[in-house]
Amino acid sequence: MKPSKTILITAAAQGIGYATALRMANAGVQVIATDINADKLAAFADVENIRTARLDVMNPAEIRDFVAKEAPIDMLFNCAGIVHSGDILDVSDEQLHQAWELNVMSQVHLIQAVLPGMLSRKDGCIINMSSVASSVKSVANRCAYSVSKAAVIGLTKSVAADYITQGIRCNAICPGTVETPSLQQRLRDTGDYETARADFIRRQPMGRIGQAEEIADLVLYLSQATFTTGHIHTIDGGWSA
Repeated sequence: MKPSKTILITAAAQGIGYATALRMANAGVQVIATDINADKLAAFADVENIRTARLDVMNPAEIRDFVAKEAPIDMLFNCAGIVHSGDILDVSDEQLHQAWELNVMSQVHLIQAVLPGMLSRKDGCIINMSSVASSVKSVANRCAYSVSKAAVIGLTKSVAADYITQGIRCNAICPGTVETPSLQQRLRDTGDYETARADFIRRQPMGRIGQAEEIADLVLYLSQATFTTGHIHTIDGGWSA
């Protein structure tokens, strides 16, 4: 049976985006799995309900052209992002700019591209990736990241408020520490992988790191939760409780 809904997922080649693409496809949703790394998208080659495409979310013109070609898009999961370490005295203007452009403006541009089509159908679901390291919780050495992820929460609430009567829902997900290739790289970059990993585990009351599949389950829920909009959904093993 042909899927009745289509979701566009960014950063789908690995981690949370990858797990979510599989979860949504298994639920019978048509997935457009995008990433800047087209080679890694080959992992979806034989997966039913998934088609892949390279997409640079830092390029607004490319986003507009891509969405126009792929329309209609019923759901959007803004998953692409970057994590910088350091406090306000460590962070450079370049890092702040990169965090803002990738973590915030890419979401703005994607929403601007998909929203008109959603409004024409009076039906649309937008899910933005934020973080507990934002306005939710104070986290040391995450200045650029926290600033940008707090902005995502503001973006989410703004979109939800503006279009709540026109069939559009917009929610944000705020994970804690999640097992992804990005996390693995950050742990290695500390120079003491085992200590860094133990520290990440220790700060979450459940005593473990979250799994990408658990975030994917929340994306699926939000795609179906038709009475929920304008909210942040924390999934962090009790870290911010």
